[in-house]
Amino acid sequence: MTSSKKQKVKERVLVAMSGGVDSSVAAQLLKNQGYDVAGVFLHFWQDKSVKAENRCCSLESLRDARAVAAKIGIPLYTFNFSEPFKKVVVDNFLSEYAAGRTPNPCVVCNHKIKIGLLLKQARALGYDYVATGHYLKIKKVRREYQLFKARDTHKDQSYFLYTFRPEQLKHLLFPLGSYTKLQVKKMAEKFGLQVAQKAESQDICFLSGDHNNFLKKYLKLKSGDIRLLETGEKIGEHQGLPLYTIGQRRGLVGGTGPYYVAKFDYRKNILYVVKNWNEAILYQPGLIAQKVNWLSGKSPKKTFQCEAVIRYGHKAVKCTVTPKNKKSTKAYLDYLVTFNKPQRAVTPGQSIVFYNKKQVLGGGLIAVLPSSKVKK
Repeated sequence: MTSSKKQKVKERVLVAMSGGVDSSVAAQLLKNQGYDVAGVFLHFWQDKSVKAENRCCSLESLRDARAVAAKIGIPLYTFNFSEPFKKVVVDNFLSEYAAGRTPNPCVVCNHKIKIGLLLKQARALGYDYVATGHYLKIKKVRREYQLFKARDTHKDQSYFLYTFRPEQLKHLLFPLGSYTKLQVKKMAEKFGLQVAQKAESQDICFLSGDHNNFLKKYLKLKSGDIRLLETGEKIGEHQGLPLYTIGQRRGLVGGTGPYYVAKFDYRKNILYVVKNWNEAILYQPGLIAQKVNWLSGKSPKKTFQCEAVIRYGHKAVKCTVTPKNKKSTKAYLDYLVTFNKPQRAVTPGQSIVFYNKKQVLGGGLIAVLPSSKVKK
C-alpha cells in the first residue's frame, strides 16, 4: 500500500570537511537539522620540495575527516583542487608580492576555490547547498540574502567572505555563525567527535615554514639600502623589498632601533624607515578601494557613510565612501574611502571590508592614496 501524500525530499548539502573541529560540528549540526548531508575533503597544492604537508589537506587531516564522517554517518568524497589552487591562489600570492603589494590569500581562496569552485561543482552534482565551518551568518531579509558577523566576535570570519554574489549566497550555509568557539568545542565532545580538542592553525595553509623563506625561494629578490627617512642616512641592508610591509618592525635593523617601515623606492631599491611608531607618514587619511564587490549586487552611485575594516583583526573604523568614475567606462568600479581619523599602516593589496553595524556590505582591494603625509 502506497501513501497518497508526497514525501518531502530532503535538501542536499555538501560540507567542506578539513578534519578540524569547526567543519566537523557544522556537518553534525546540519545532519541533526534534517538535511541530506555529504562531506567533501579538498586536496590543495603543496610544495613538494619540502617534507611538510599543506595543513589543510594532510594525511592526518584526511584520516580525521574520514573518522568524523563515519561517526556522523555520512559519505565523504575527495576533490583534487591542487591545480587551480596553485594557479589562482599561490601564483597570485607570489605575483602580488613581486608587484609590491601584500595580498590576502585566504580571501582569494575562499572566493575562487574553497567555496567558489566547490559551489560550482556541488551545484552541477545536484546539491542545493555548500556548507563550511566558517564563523559568520547568512540571513534572508525579505527577498535578499545578507551576510552578517558571527556571534563570536573573536572568531568572526566575515572579513574573508565579502566576495560573493547574491546568487551564490542563497546556496551557502554557515551553521556556526550563532555559536561561540567554546560552544562548538563542547558540542564536539557531546557528539562524540574525536577532533573535539584538536588544535587549529592560524597560518597560511600552503606555507611549510617561515613566510619570508617561501618568498625568497620563489621570487627573484635583490638586496639594497635601508635608509632613515628623515635624514637619508644608510643604517642597514634589506633582503628584497617584497619581504617588507608598511609599519613593519620585525626583521629590520637591530641595535639602534626600533625602526618601522615607512616607504619603498622600487626604482632605486631603497627601503625607508622611521624611528617612531606614530610617525605621520605611517598614517593615511583614506585610500582607493578597487575591484569592489557589493553583496547586494548593486553598486552604490552616491556617497555614503559606514564602517570599514582594513585588515583581519583590525577594529572597524568610521569612514565615508565615494564612487569614482573610471574614464574608460561609466561603471563605478573604484571608490574613494575617507576615514574619520587617519589610519596607521594602510597596506596596498590587503582587503578593505565595509560594514553597516554587523552587516557586511561588500569589500575590495586597497590602493593607497598618492599622498601619505597627514597631520594626526
